[in-house]
Amino acid sequence: MHSSTSNFNRPIPRQPWRGMTVAVAVGILIAVTCWEVYCRSLGYEPTLNDTSDLWTEARRRVQPESIVIVGDSRPWFDLDLDELERGLMKRPVQLAQAGSCAFPVLEDLANDQQFHGTIICSIVPRLFFAPAGPPLEESQKAVQRYHGQTWAQRVSHELSVPLERSFAFLKQQELTLPDLLNDIPIPNRPYAQVPPPLPPYFCSVDRERRARMVEQCVRPGRLQTRVKNGWAALFTPPPPPTYVPTAAFVAKMQKAVADRFRNTGICVDKLRARGGKIVFVRFPVTGQLKKLEDEQTPRAQTWEPLVQQTHVPGIYFEDFPDLASFDCPEWSHLSAGDSVEFTKRLVPHLRQALQINSVAVK
Repeated sequence: MHSSTSNFNRPIPRQPWRGMTVAVAVGILIAVTCWEVYCRSLGYEPTLNDTSDLWTEARRRVQPESIVIVGDSRPWFDLDLDELERGLMKRPVQLAQAGSCAFPVLEDLANDQQFHGTIICSIVPRLFFAPAGPPLEESQKAVQRYHGQTWAQRVSHELSVPLERSFAFLKQQELTLPDLLNDIPIPNRPYAQVPPPLPPYFCSVDRERRARMVEQCVRPGRLQTRVKNGWAALFTPPPPPTYVPTAAFVAKMQKAVADRFRNTGICVDKLRARGGKIVFVRFPVTGQLKKLEDEQTPRAQTWEPLVQQTHVPGIYFEDFPDLASFDCPEWSHLSAGDSVEFTKRLVPHLRQALQINSVAVK
């Protein structure tokens, strides 16, 4: 009877393993270099990805008396942290997110018993009052990551930062395989509507999550036109589902908006009960996008009721000539240079709204 533990030696064929290893390494290096050169030829540059982990890193910097910026991409682009620090005597924490609803972050800060600082909250009605969908999910995802981030995710983020600062091809949401596949034009079909495409890469992001519009988008050209053309589809709500009666759908949407008004008031009351402050800001919007927003979300039905019901001071850019004179190159955000000047002009209005009377440190 043969033993099951009999010795067995698998011979390893003699191959030029060292040469094969070098060939593979050189091949990978050439492929990476070619892909990097190609991505840069398309206008991409090394920049940090604005991931939930980068947002979580910023959220951890929030102290009990911090100044915090929440909202959509407009304060992300339009506010200069250096000018805010100079004018408000404290460096703000940037928690605004592109294409997101501010409410989940506002709610998270309101429920944070340690926080009694100041919130600068951007209001884009189409996003702030979104009852569901990507704007709400984007903010909820960031808040959930902050409360549940694992050590593996944290270490992975720290390792990714130096790589993202070095390579342009590591741009998420555009240069990954799934995103490249999403660029394949597919027509709408019954019961399969293709969502509108997101704006392409047109900003850089640093470790403090400051966004700066790239120069290619500031100048009239292909990139600026592409970004402009995307706003109409993104800011136009999809048609109501055919399987829901119109009256029932409208009633549901009205209830969701009313709930957002009420819940925002609850968050404001919680914050104020701990001595915190908040100000709502409507940042510049121009061109066809402004016309679209004014038609779909009139000021009298969104901004005015929100300010009145919550008793929160509001700064609407059109009400102040020094803020209304700015032009957004792609209709929705300010250029890097204009963001500095806009912030300088905004600071006195913020100080008045927040009742900051002490002299700013020069």
